Amino acid sequence: MLSYIIGDEETGTAVVVDPQRDTDQYIAFAAENALAIKYVFLTHLHADFVAGHLELRDHVGATICLGAAAKAEYAFTAFCDGDILEFGRVRLKVLETPGHTPESISILVYDLNASAAQPHAVLTGDTLFIGDVGRPDLRAALGWSAAELGSMLFDSLHTKLLALRMQAWCIRLMARARSAGRR
Repeated sequence: MLSYIIGDEETGTAVVVDPQRDTDQYIAFAAENALAIKYVFLTHLHADFVAGHLELRDHVGATICLGAAAKAEYAFTAFCDGDILEFGRVRLKVLETPGHTPESISILVYDLNASAAQPHAVLTGDTLFIGDVGRPDLRAALGWSAAELGSMLFDSLHTKLLALRMQAWCIRLMARARSAGRR
C-alpha cells in the first residue's frame, strides 16, 4: 500500500494520506523536514490492511479525516464533497468518489505557489488503478450489493474524476495491477 505525506514548509504543517501501520517513518520524515503531522486522511476504510491513522492520532495528536459517509467507532472529522483543508500554500479539496466503498474519497492537491485554480495532483485511493478500478463487490457483508456500489463507482468515475480533464498527476494509492501479477 502506498501512502503520502504532504507538507507546507511555511506553516510546518503536514498531512499523511492512507498511512501504513508503521508510523515511525512519517514521524521521522516530518521531524527531518521541520513539519508537524496535524491531519491524517483515509481515502476509504481499508479491509485489506491495518492503517496507521489511530497511531498517528495517539502519538502526534493528528486529526483523523474521513469521507462523510464513513461509519467509524472513533472520532473523526467528516469531509463532504467540495470541502477544503488549506494550510500555507497547500490546498486539499475532497471529492466524494464512492463505489469501491461507500465512503471513498479522492483528494485534489493544489500547490498554491503554482496555481490556485489548477490542481497539481489527485489522490484517488482505491477508486482508480492503473488499467482498472476498485472492486465494488467487497462490501456485501455490510449490506451493499455489487450492483449498488458499481453504479456509484461508474458515477464517480464519469462525473467526478474523468470530468476533471486536468493536466495533473493522477496518483493511485495501490499498485493493483502489479500486485495481481499483471504486467
